[in-house]
Amino acid sequence: MTKTTVSLPQAAIDEILTRALNEDAPYGDITSQVLIPETATAQAALRARVSGVFSGGPVFAAAMLRTDPHAVVELLVPEGERFEAGTVLATVGGNARAVLLAERVALNLVQRMSAIATQTATFVSLVAGTKARITDTRKTTPGLRILERYAVRCGGGANHRFSLSDAVMAKDNHLAVLTGGDSTLLTEALRSAKAQLGHTVHFEVEVDRAEQIEPVLAAGVDTIMLDNFALADLAAGVEQVAGRAIVEASGNVNASTVADIAATGVDVISIGALTHSVIALDLGLDVELNAVEFSTKGNTTP
Repeated sequence: MTKTTVSLPQAAIDEILTRALNEDAPYGDITSQVLIPETATAQAALRARVSGVFSGGPVFAAAMLRTDPHAVVELLVPEGERFEAGTVLATVGGNARAVLLAERVALNLVQRMSAIATQTATFVSLVAGTKARITDTRKTTPGLRILERYAVRCGGGANHRFSLSDAVMAKDNHLAVLTGGDSTLLTEALRSAKAQLGHTVHFEVEVDRAEQIEPVLAAGVDTIMLDNFALADLAAGVEQVAGRAIVEASGNVNASTVADIAATGVDVISIGALTHSVIALDLGLDVELNAVEFSTKGNTTP
């Protein structure tokens, strides 16, 4: 497994946790306040119910420390590491009310991040031996993009542009407006747009028909996306581009098709499903409080 070397900005984690905890306990956790003594302490273990790839350890730790700054958190599995069912991924010890207050937020985030890392790792393994890179898209959960993009890297994938502000990506709707449907205007329209950009701004154009490839390449773009091309057309497109631009494949990508898509010679395969349709990985927080053990399971607690 290729592990991410990019860390999460603490400020971003703090902002997300602030919103999540304000949503989950706007006026405190009244259940723990009436049931759990204020001075009670607890030990808890983040345990995997299924196998997967871990992502979100720093978020889990930050959630626990947010509710109890004196908590002791130990992350036992590195980010991007595979684990088996039953593995203890992290432990926490601290004020019992604080652990229970942070529990749901911490689980929600680390379950989703680990699911994304696991899904990404599956796709990465399926294209092993090719030059294709697996990347995400902007089809992320609003407000959680930085966590989800980080989880993709934990799974061995790469990131596409982070936002609309980062790079030019002209899609079919842009081209329709730009040229009014007249394909003979495409090259000059793209050249004119490119001339307005700084030299560091990446320029990508999506095409959905083979006849668009040459007019787009003639404009000097950096990346050409072949969207929903059949396999034979993808291979022909890669041969036609002949290294003049990065070739990205998108559309109809799943576990059954990704290896064949990679075999066509494309450089990048972008997959919205890495983030938009994952199912939370089943992780749970097993808590021991005053020598009475009980378990709160990640996918079943309301």
